[in-house]
Amino acid sequence: MTVPDPAASSSSAPRGAPASAGVEAVAGAQPRRILDVKHAVALCVGMVVGAGIFKTSPMVAQALSSPWELYIAWALGGVLSVMGGLCFAELAAAFPDAGGDYHFLRRAYGHRLGFLFAWSRFAVIHTGSMALLGFVFGDYLAQVVDLSPWLGPYASAWMAGGLIVLLTGLNLLGVQVGLGTQLGLTSLVLAGLVLLGLGAGVQQGLELPPAMPHTGAAVPDWGLAMVFVFLAYGGWSDAATLSAEMKDERRGIVRALLIGLGLVLGLYLLANWAYVRVLGLSGLAASPAPAADLMRIVFGRGAELLMVGVVTLTALSVMNAILIAGPRTTYAAARDLAAEWHLARWNGRRGTPSAAVVATSAVALVLVAFGAVTRGGFSTMVDYLSPVYWFFITLSGLAVIVLRRKEPERLRPFRVPLYPVLPLVFSACSAYVLWSSLIYVKAGAIVGVVVLAVGALMLWGHGRWASARAARR
Repeated sequence: MTVPDPAASSSSAPRGAPASAGVEAVAGAQPRRILDVKHAVALCVGMVVGAGIFKTSPMVAQALSSPWELYIAWALGGVLSVMGGLCFAELAAAFPDAGGDYHFLRRAYGHRLGFLFAWSRFAVIHTGSMALLGFVFGDYLAQVVDLSPWLGPYASAWMAGGLIVLLTGLNLLGVQVGLGTQLGLTSLVLAGLVLLGLGAGVQQGLELPPAMPHTGAAVPDWGLAMVFVFLAYGGWSDAATLSAEMKDERRGIVRALLIGLGLVLGLYLLANWAYVRVLGLSGLAASPAPAADLMRIVFGRGAELLMVGVVTLTALSVMNAILIAGPRTTYAAARDLAAEWHLARWNGRRGTPSAAVVATSAVALVLVAFGAVTRGGFSTMVDYLSPVYWFFITLSGLAVIVLRRKEPERLRPFRVPLYPVLPLVFSACSAYVLWSSLIYVKAGAIVGVVVLAVGALMLWGHGRWASARAARR
């Protein structure tokens, strides 16, 4: 799934420091090459694997007609993610910056597109991801806690909104989950995926209820399937920016991406094999919480509760990470665009961009309500953020070619192999996923594109206002 750039927080002021001090600190700072391959592999896996894999598999199964098609879709997602990671690795090695793809886009296409990307993170990508994960949290918790008598059909949405409010309060108080805890939760979700495979492996000797009869899609819809597959692989774009911190500046990031994404691919194939083996393709397609269902069938109620705990803690962990990094990106962009904006204020006493935190949470709550009203929940949020996300991913892939032409003299410690074929193939695949996320013309996709257009209009209006103000002077 889509995750935040962990380095984004370094573009903001340090805890307890005024905003100006943060600007000065960043101006002279550069990432240091301190990462070994094994460290980068661990970070790569942690950035990619999240709660999405526990929710996206049913949507992929609904779009395809056989288990083999399901496995091929997940394998393709891994291969294309490696290709994208190699493109981002060249950009990060040549233009090391804590801003990641924000910096690449701004350098390749100008500051206006860079700020439009920052707006998309605030209004669509980060906030949409928070709402999406909130629904994962609510859907899995609903497996073991029936709140429908009190909350009605919107129980999952109420639980998602409650979690966002709780995390917002903790972040405003300066209480944040530390790196060690985040790594511990990542280890927990990896253990959960392995447990699914073990469950499928031991099920042969058990008397299980018969799987639902096969009723897959008559005609496979690969475009729709890949939208959900790539959602689960989201995070490789952030992982690629680690190339600016690798000790081996030429081969280190390539090895880390190949090993890290290879491990993710193996775990995802293992999880989907387990789902199909125990639930069947149609059972997987019909399940709102397949990991919990699998564990209940094989090991009983206690194992189901354990898996629900793993998934809900994972969703909480990633949402908290977004709420740490996302508002800091918003704060930094607002500071660069107009220092007098409320979003550009840093709370030195609490060590947080409080206004940006509140704004991010407010948008996420609105999106939870939107998902509840449309009755789509998780899938509505995928529709909402996918077109915008893949629009910028496509531009980032092409930025490899644009920046080679604009700045040919720039030292590039790592170069994409098979240039320009690989960047073009990756960008074409990204454009296909972008097109696939638009052609269904669902409410979520339409709203996401409209919100991006609103950001473009705001940026255009601010440019005209700034020009008029400068002319009066």
